[in-house]
Amino acid sequence: MSEVPSLLPVVPVLIAALAVPAILALRRRPNLREGATMAAALLMFGVVAVMVRGVLGGDTYTANLGTLATGIEVTFRADALAVLFGLLASGLWIITSLYSVGYMRGLGEHAQTRYFASFAASLSATMGVAFAGNLLTLFVCYELLTVATYPLVTHDETDEARAAGRKYLAYTFAGGVLALAGAVLVFWLTGTTDFAAGGIAGLASDPVAARVAFVLLIVGFGVKAALMPLHSWLPDAMVAPTPVSGLLHAVAVVKSGVFAIARVVLDVFGPDVLSDLGLGLPLAVVAMATVLLASIIALRQDNLKRRLAYSTISQLSYIVLGLALLHPTALIGGLLHVPAHAFMKLTLFFCAGAIHVETHTDDISEMAGIGKRMPLTMAAFAVAAAGMAGMPLLAGFVSKWYLVIGAIDAGQAVFAAGLLLSGVLNVAYFWPVVYQAFFESEDDHDAKPLIENALGGTRDRADGESPASGETDVVPDGGQESDADDADARDDADIAGDEPDPAHVDHVADDHHGGPPTGGWAVSGWRGGESTWFMLGPILAAATGAVALGLVPRAFVFLRIVTEIVGGLPGVTL
Repeated sequence: MSEVPSLLPVVPVLIAALAVPAILALRRRPNLREGATMAAALLMFGVVAVMVRGVLGGDTYTANLGTLATGIEVTFRADALAVLFGLLASGLWIITSLYSVGYMRGLGEHAQTRYFASFAASLSATMGVAFAGNLLTLFVCYELLTVATYPLVTHDETDEARAAGRKYLAYTFAGGVLALAGAVLVFWLTGTTDFAAGGIAGLASDPVAARVAFVLLIVGFGVKAALMPLHSWLPDAMVAPTPVSGLLHAVAVVKSGVFAIARVVLDVFGPDVLSDLGLGLPLAVVAMATVLLASIIALRQDNLKRRLAYSTISQLSYIVLGLALLHPTALIGGLLHVPAHAFMKLTLFFCAGAIHVETHTDDISEMAGIGKRMPLTMAAFAVAAAGMAGMPLLAGFVSKWYLVIGAIDAGQAVFAAGLLLSGVLNVAYFWPVVYQAFFESEDDHDAKPLIENALGGTRDRADGESPASGETDVVPDGGQESDADDADARDDADIAGDEPDPAHVDHVADDHHGGPPTGGWAVSGWRGGESTWFMLGPILAAATGAVALGLVPRAFVFLRIVTEIVGGLPGVTL
């Protein structure tokens, strides 16, 4: 392996950062604004792809941007772990940008320029997290990501959105402070915070201080990784538009948390030191508890996005569990679950967003028979849900197979049993959505599970009546009525050209508020008439990625990268 001085690791950060002023400058020309977003996403992906080829060939690209007064360098580094996260985030930015066009225009959303600019800023910070060469650089970019995503979380400008935004800032900034304290302690112990495969030399010279540093770093980064009990900001953040939820869950924010934990485990402490200090097992226990508890809570969520949020909390801890087991096979499973979960969860959120745009339906209890209205969308949802449960031939099966085998090989069969149980729970909370969509009628269906209903649900029959009195007009994605009627809160440039597509306004014109309209769902067929292809295309692309990673994992570059990461650890032979 050779170190190659190069500015390549900095370029993706700069591309997305420079896209922000370009998007703002094009605020009065929406088509060009979205074109600038797509151009930046494609260019960023191309640069990362170039680095992937070099990294797999044995090169590591490094860029030193200077030294601070403390002697800590501001360094960016493209190694195998960096390009795993960088390639995933840059690639998914492309399809998420396409989806955003269909979603934001389909709903005639306000402040679209602010939305796309904040999205680009978030990806710039994400690239900084991915290519950070030491804990200090990682911390700075990690905090910038929090700032950049805040306008996206609060996009709807409702009281609920603002409250969710405040909670998001409080949790993530508090986590950042703890992570910084851990980084300072690492520097005090070793004189450096630079990442090194297998861990920083001399870190365990003071075992007590090393354990404290590890706990500070894991708790700090564990906030964005949504480890329980640090998770509650994430379901509340579902008030944001669905593409933002996809960003939070699949592309950037929570993945930055698990990525930072991977850096701590692999390149700050190293598996050998963690094993000697006895820190792997406690982390594995926390991760396993999060997997199971979040799945159980998901069973009782009627709002689809909140159910997906708790699913994300559970699935992220698969990655943490794989890292905590400290066995090469489990490490492969945990790291491979990063892209596997991303493709599957992005598909699920895209489907939830398409349902909201086309039918303004957010609750599972109102989705009986929706499969005939949105067959392609619900078929993609079913495929991704099956993958999340670990069904064969899908991405989730491959990563979970490695995790189960790794747990058994590490002598921790109890965690293998927990993983199998979590698969059953995945089926339990995803199957009702698919069953309601394809196998029940809107005229006669079981409206379970509802939080406010008795266990077992209630039998509902459509009566064709208008929505009950007291219901509001069409609501934003988070499920609350928007009170953002101040003209200053809306981009003048966003109004022009952002009128809802006529194909999307049928559910608005008849005062439809969610669930089947009077007369039941219309039959759309399988040719894409259910929605715009700006939304269907990304849905099918993400679902295809989930299938491809399951069918031909060794032909997929992500498995090669993961093998390079684990095989590069000292003493590991694959």
